[in-house]
Amino acid sequence: MLPLRYLYILALVIWLGGMLVAGLLVAPTVFGVLTAHDPESGRVAAGLVFGTFLQRFHLLAYVAGGVMLVSLTLQRLLGPRPVSYGIRAGLIVVMLGLFGYSGMILAPRIETLQREIGGPVASLAADDPRRVEFDGLHQLSTVLLSLAAVGGLALIFWDARE
Repeated sequence: MLPLRYLYILALVIWLGGMLVAGLLVAPTVFGVLTAHDPESGRVAAGLVFGTFLQRFHLLAYVAGGVMLVSLTLQRLLGPRPVSYGIRAGLIVVMLGLFGYSGMILAPRIETLQREIGGPVASLAADDPRRVEFDGLHQLSTVLLSLAAVGGLALIFWDARE
């Protein structure tokens, strides 16, 4: 049972830690440094760098979520049932859904818009439909990933109670 619990916690730490590092350190650093280096194209380059990072992180999140769900379920089947199993499994599924929607639906549309624009999104007029759509998709993606992080914090809470 201990190896399954360890695997579950390790996957949770990787997933939640990655979300926090990405949002609180990587994004601000990449955008700050590249924009300061070249105000014209730095923001576009930062978007490409962070977008590529997010693509790879989404894959890691899918694996981590799968490992969490399988290991939690195996713990339920093989040993004492984990506290609030249904709620925790449900949270993992919701988190995977949020990441899946962000990575498979929103991210490709954001990339398509960036290619269509061919330069800084900020260079478009504030009422340009492409900029409005880009800003809305970016904001929605941020909200979805933030909700997933809240789910991860809730899962840590349940583990801390056990």
